[in-house]
Amino acid sequence: MNLPLVLNVVVFVVLLLLLAKSSRKQWSLAKKVLVGLLVGVVFGLALQLIYGSDSAILKNSIPWFNIVGNGYVQLLQMIVMPLVFVSILSAVARLHNASSLGKISFLTIGTLLFTTLIAALVGVFVTKLFGLTAEGLVQGTQETARLAAIQTNYIGKVADLTVPQMVLSFIPKNPFADLTGASPTSIISVVIFSAFVGVAALQLVKDDAEKGPKVLAFIDIMQSWVMKLVRLVMKLTPYGVMALMTKVVAGSNIHDIIKLGSFVVASYLGLAIMFAVHALLLSFTGVNPAKFFRKVWPVLSFAFTSRSSAATIPLSVEAQTRRLGIPESIASFAASFGATIGQNGCAGLYPTMLAVMVAPTVGINPFEPMWIATLVGIVTLSSAGVAGVGGGATFAALIVLPAMGLPVTLVALLISIEPLIDMGRTALNVSGSMTAGTITSQLLKLTDKKVMDEEEHAELAHR
Repeated sequence: MNLPLVLNVVVFVVLLLLLAKSSRKQWSLAKKVLVGLLVGVVFGLALQLIYGSDSAILKNSIPWFNIVGNGYVQLLQMIVMPLVFVSILSAVARLHNASSLGKISFLTIGTLLFTTLIAALVGVFVTKLFGLTAEGLVQGTQETARLAAIQTNYIGKVADLTVPQMVLSFIPKNPFADLTGASPTSIISVVIFSAFVGVAALQLVKDDAEKGPKVLAFIDIMQSWVMKLVRLVMKLTPYGVMALMTKVVAGSNIHDIIKLGSFVVASYLGLAIMFAVHALLLSFTGVNPAKFFRKVWPVLSFAFTSRSSAATIPLSVEAQTRRLGIPESIASFAASFGATIGQNGCAGLYPTMLAVMVAPTVGINPFEPMWIATLVGIVTLSSAGVAGVGGGATFAALIVLPAMGLPVTLVALLISIEPLIDMGRTALNVSGSMTAGTITSQLLKLTDKKVMDEEEHAELAHR
């Protein structure tokens, strides 16, 4: 290790220790995450100014930062499947009848798909507003390598996926494999498996007075155990966010961002419009949008820095139940379904923008009403089953573009700005899932208003 590299790592460790010391103060989780995010931005910017994004020293330093950043993401991914399994199992086992399960699923998935449909329309609007087109974009060495990787690793797996095949992929055939995250739709498969086990527990309670209560007691113990694990890992959130933000800011290539600046600005305008749509839908169901976003801010900030909807599931469930007063059954369903179905950013806004940009290059008018209607329909339907990790938007684009008869080259041409846009898309995905949970809870009149209205109630649990 050379001296500058050692110095970078030492400064990083010192900042972590200072953050740990400040975290001992009686601050809420949101404040701790904000401090971690700001420290990461400042440190990343300092590294960027000193070395430049292409510096060998910086590239060698980032893997050391990743021990904390990616390590935290992996810890969250570790608890995703146990949390989803136990939460759904517990939620279903506590229902008085299985019909409640149908209402929750219908409203949650319906809200996710409806907001994705709106996101697709917003994608058409911002692309038209900025006059974006794929014509004139140059394919360099990086982009050529990216296209080759896409053709090798992705196209054969997702481009020919039909709607029936997609639906079939949700149905679990080996729950043990799905618990390892073996496929992009594993989370949905685990949800379905958990629901079946929960319904079986419900029937056992009715049919066997001796074994039924024991099963419910065992489920309660499992849930309490897993939630202790979740909160243990969540205490590390400020450090994970700091490390992830350092990596993002330090590694961003300013020249590439400026070169494709119009697409970046259009994308973030689209994201901002969709956040406003979420706020509007929440207000229609009697929820104060400002209070909602203030309470879920730590979850959105982590989603922004980690670029992983799946890894954000534990934080999403925790925020919905302990800060918004949403029943665990609804929170678990919304967070789990939202990680793979109806992702507003990755599966709604992004593939629509690409399709509208590519269409003129093959002689199609992308603003012809029937073509837009077809595109929005395909985007909405194909939004089911998009992987909830970094790269999920690529899956979505590789389903939508071939379905519309369009080439996939543009996916590779935007590689240099992909991480920057993906951060905003992921935050929107997670906002969409929590919005779906909140709306479902409000429509079913199950929200605990005391928790929703108390400003600091949920935060006290994290002090």
